[in-house]
Amino acid sequence: MIEPLVIPVDRYLHPSLPEIWFGVVMFALAMYVVLDGLDFGIGMLYATRDDDHDRETMLAAFGPIWDANEVWLIAFGTMLLAAFPDVYSRLLADNYLIALGFVLALLFRGVGPELREQREDEQWRRACDYSFVGGSVLAPFLFGVLAGSWVFSVGALSLPAILTGVGLVAVSAATGAAFLAAKTGPALAEEMRDLGILATIAYLGGVVVLLAVVIWTDAGGAAGTILSAPGIGIVALSVIAGLGGIVLALRDRYRAWLASALALPTLLSVLVALLLYPTIYPATGLTVSDAVVSPLALNLTTVLGFPVLVVVLWYFKFLYGVFSGPIEAEGYGT
Repeated sequence: MIEPLVIPVDRYLHPSLPEIWFGVVMFALAMYVVLDGLDFGIGMLYATRDDDHDRETMLAAFGPIWDANEVWLIAFGTMLLAAFPDVYSRLLADNYLIALGFVLALLFRGVGPELREQREDEQWRRACDYSFVGGSVLAPFLFGVLAGSWVFSVGALSLPAILTGVGLVAVSAATGAAFLAAKTGPALAEEMRDLGILATIAYLGGVVVLLAVVIWTDAGGAAGTILSAPGIGIVALSVIAGLGGIVLALRDRYRAWLASALALPTLLSVLVALLLYPTIYPATGLTVSDAVVSPLALNLTTVLGFPVLVVVLWYFKFLYGVFSGPIEAEGYGT
């Protein structure tokens, strides 16, 4: 006889469940920064093209995946609210205008390509292109500012927060360029390679400046973590991935370059998790164990939420498998 599932009321299903959920929230954040960052990069690079065929090719690359990639933003917010509601409320309350601006930037980024095809008027299309490019630049910048404000316990107009926003813009441009180089024809790939190399250099330089500022000011008490062995290791791996990616790009090994480029926002997200843990909200000193919901609530969230997460991961594997071919202006090939 099968024993019924009994969810404990006064203890977690596993003693480390709060820490596991912290890891899951950070995983969702990393997936969003990596995947939608790639979309943002395509939008930024779109501004460098005058040729209609190149622009249509970029929009074809952007079209099938951007809606799906934004699922990870919803997942991040939902998981943060479910597991750490105090952090969710404080994060939005303390950064309300930044969060609102980010959502508006996402809106303009999304509607630009959708509305562009509705009219043949040149002025209309130009306005839609401005919406697409502007939203693609502003959204990662504001998201980076919000993240910098959260991690370093500083104001949105502070240097660490602004530098974090600039860094996220640069790394998004680098991943977008690598993606387009790996998926398009030789002519466009070569130009994306040059732009991607510049974006990678800008990102690595920006990271050095940001870390120097944080260490100098000890913003949010992060200096010690950055100078620790794990912190130095993550920064060193980022430099290796960035410089290695440049070498791969110069050798026209674009798919390997794409993997190296995607490692940059991934390592950035790992560094964010390292800087936060165990104090998940540095501005108030709130720790993971303090901020997590009651055992019963977290246990129910685990039982109901983890199967959904598995389905989402399977869906993304399926989606990127379907659209794994080369990109043409008419859409994806095989």
